[in-house]
Amino acid sequence: MELKNTFIEGLILVRPRVFKDERGQFMETWNEKSFNEAVGKEVCFVQDNESISNKGVLRGLHFQTPPSAQGKLVKVSQGSILDVAIDLRTASPTYGLHFAVKLDAISNWQFWIPEGFAHGFLSLEDNTHVQYKCTSLYDHSCERSLIWNDSDLGINWGVESPQLSDKDMIAPEFAVFKSPF
Repeated sequence: MELKNTFIEGLILVRPRVFKDERGQFMETWNEKSFNEAVGKEVCFVQDNESISNKGVLRGLHFQTPPSAQGKLVKVSQGSILDVAIDLRTASPTYGLHFAVKLDAISNWQFWIPEGFAHGFLSLEDNTHVQYKCTSLYDHSCERSLIWNDSDLGINWGVESPQLSDKDMIAPEFAVFKSPF
């Protein structure tokens, strides 16, 4: 397993070993022991999600508050995305900052986003499949979001008019957000 730390504490890029030959390729996409050693703590995933999006669809910026805060391990099995995580941990020196990375089915990088971050992604290709493992079950009462194009966050999505859900179009700005993390 290959690891890359980011400038934001806790956000880690993870790439499983890929074995290729004339038949194609094989990789172990998840190994609890290896992953826990990589992130330095025991992580328990309880829910797997998958979204399929066309080019220009933006999903996010989403998170859940305690007691149902979620850590996510994100991977792309087809297509590509710009994946973004925003630090919502008030005691963090990178509070309010974001990290963005392109994830695709070719490179096989996965993105570990622990609890205390908002998460969103922009689909860069039609028929993009995004899968993510979550550390808590979906809890509507704890679901929150931030507006995708907030100038205070300064995220360069590379698009001016992405396709959004109704709830993502009316999400609050970061300036009025009170972090529970």
